[in-house]
Amino acid sequence: MDWILLTLLYGVIKGVRDVVKKESLKKSTVVEVLFFYTLFAFLLCIPASRDIGNIDPRFLPLIFVKAFVIFIAWILSFKAIKDLPLSVYGILDLSRVLFATLLGLLVLHEQSTINQIIGLILVSGGLLLLRFGNISKKKEKENVKPVMVVLALLSCALNAVSGFLDKVLTKDVTASQLQFYYMLFLTLLYLFYMLFSKTKVSVKGSIKNYWIWILAILFVIADKSLFMANAIPESRITIMTLVKQAGCVVSLAAGKFLYKEKNMLHKCVCTAIIVAGIVVAVM
Repeated sequence: MDWILLTLLYGVIKGVRDVVKKESLKKSTVVEVLFFYTLFAFLLCIPASRDIGNIDPRFLPLIFVKAFVIFIAWILSFKAIKDLPLSVYGILDLSRVLFATLLGLLVLHEQSTINQIIGLILVSGGLLLLRFGNISKKKEKENVKPVMVVLALLSCALNAVSGFLDKVLTKDVTASQLQFYYMLFLTLLYLFYMLFSKTKVSVKGSIKNYWIWILAILFVIADKSLFMANAIPESRITIMTLVKQAGCVVSLAAGKFLYKEKNMLHKCVCTAIIVAGIVVAVM
């Protein structure tokens, strides 16, 4: 199915983006990366934007809400990914499935099944095991700050809300229209945040930080794929949320081979439990 392949592309790129985010933060501050990453992505999406003048004005406030939700989510996620081991962040990111399921139950009033209940228990158990599980050698424990775990989970919850809004908006708005206005609003939000907080930024340094450019390019490609997938009537949010988690494999691999992170066996066990819960929940 085309929508599954498009969502899979998004998931893989998302995992690569987590690596690029971590690298970009070595040369620039969180605010610098967020603003210029968003600005560059907006400029890159302009040439491919079509029919942006034909959008029904009624949908602009909802697109702004989506942009505001992501505005907050990215601030939280960038702060978390800067301090957390990449493999831990990648596993925590799987909690999006949990939040997406809860959103479906509470907002769309979908009926929960036995499988969904079992799946939620497994996902929750895997996340708790990741945070509180015992590690055989005390000296191998990593410094995982609870506050950063909370920030990562809050970011996942907000991203689940954004995914829900994508499905709602793409029924009446084209992928190009959504991407253009979403990126426009997001750029303005980070600009206003930077101005009102009087945050000093290095324009020259940010432009020279090639990781930010790579991040912007990946963002444009990934979001375009996701919006196209959402626009296909047969696409299902629950399945899409599952397929998106392909990025976790990339994060785990990067944590192991690029950053030489510890306790990978423990993390893989946690991931297996969470993935099992996801699979059970959508069966």
